[in-house]
Amino acid sequence: MTTTEMLNPADAERRRRLRVMKTVATGALVFMAVLFVIAYSLQDTYPWLGYVRAMAEAGMVGALADWFAVTALFRRPLGLPIPHTAIIPNRKDAIGSSLSEFVATNFLSETVVRDKLAQFSVAARAGEFLIAPGSAERVTAELATAVRGISNVLSDDQVAEVLEGLVRRKVDEVQIGPYLGRIAAEVFERGDHRPLVDFVIDHGYDWVRNNYTVVARVVSQRAPSWSPRFLDGVIADRIYHEVESFMLAVKTDPNHQLRGALDRFLAEFAQDLQHDEKTIAQAETIKERIIENAEVRSLAASAWTSVKASLLQAAEDPESPLRTSVTEGLRNFGQQLVDGGEMATKVDGWIADAAGYVSRHHARNITGIIDETIARWDGEATSRKIELQVGRDLQFIRINGTVVGALAGLVIYTLAQLFL
Repeated sequence: MTTTEMLNPADAERRRRLRVMKTVATGALVFMAVLFVIAYSLQDTYPWLGYVRAMAEAGMVGALADWFAVTALFRRPLGLPIPHTAIIPNRKDAIGSSLSEFVATNFLSETVVRDKLAQFSVAARAGEFLIAPGSAERVTAELATAVRGISNVLSDDQVAEVLEGLVRRKVDEVQIGPYLGRIAAEVFERGDHRPLVDFVIDHGYDWVRNNYTVVARVVSQRAPSWSPRFLDGVIADRIYHEVESFMLAVKTDPNHQLRGALDRFLAEFAQDLQHDEKTIAQAETIKERIIENAEVRSLAASAWTSVKASLLQAAEDPESPLRTSVTEGLRNFGQQLVDGGEMATKVDGWIADAAGYVSRHHARNITGIIDETIARWDGEATSRKIELQVGRDLQFIRINGTVVGALAGLVIYTLAQLFL
């Protein structure tokens, strides 16, 4: 592929303009050379042409010097192996490193970045975007797309394994006994357990009342073989009525001694969970058994499956409560940012701190792309790229050198004629 074929339209236009300026600069040099020849040939006949000759001679020198200087940046003048020429092709890596260092130091330094961010509020601009019509909906749609993409990338087994590991590590870090003991102590102290106790006692009384035959059968089975049947029936009736009366008393009397004994037992158990080493160890053993249970271990997989299905269903439906809630939350968040206040200040502070951290620790890594890109370039290709960008302006140096040299030569020759 030729250089011309590689040029994009913008570079092709730059190349055309560069050629025009090269022609103009070279034309100025040729003009001075022709003028010099004419003046040099006729100055004996027309002495005043000495001024023209001096001007043209100095103009040629200035033009040649600046042509050499400009050309030496990009290639060897006339192909000659002159030292310190073709600077860009030969030192492109050093130039790239210096440019990268310059950008990192002067554009990505922490002070510069923080000062730039301080000139405007990122939070306010983000808030203005979020409250603009349709913006929150677009962000929500992008989040929904991200959720679908993540669900396709992540393996269900891997997610379940990660969730199980997280739960296991968290549970292993905490002694379950003291934790449960503190909760239980607060519950028992407030009396929040009493509705559950009432529920158990009520059902216990109902069971006793509706299961006379069970009591009678137990008495018959436990009675001696020589005991008369009618006696077994009398004993069964007596036992049943005593149990029923006892359960009825427990049910109807909030201050029954059994209820008090149960409260004391629960309170002591809550204290043992917190302070008794044996009870705490037993609680840990039960915790480990529960964790190792296959059904419990599969809970992570089933939980992720359910969450994933719910998320995907909500993500697909623009009118789902989840997407509606997210959209409304984004709008409210945007309004808080626009209104300023503590939230906007926090967001701006977080952004400034994050940008400052990146600038402080990774500015040179970011600008390292300049080093890497230029290092991959061919030396001559690099020279052509740079020449297309700045070569036209450099041709003005050649033209200015021609003009300034001519004027300097004229002034020097005139002063010499006047004072020497």
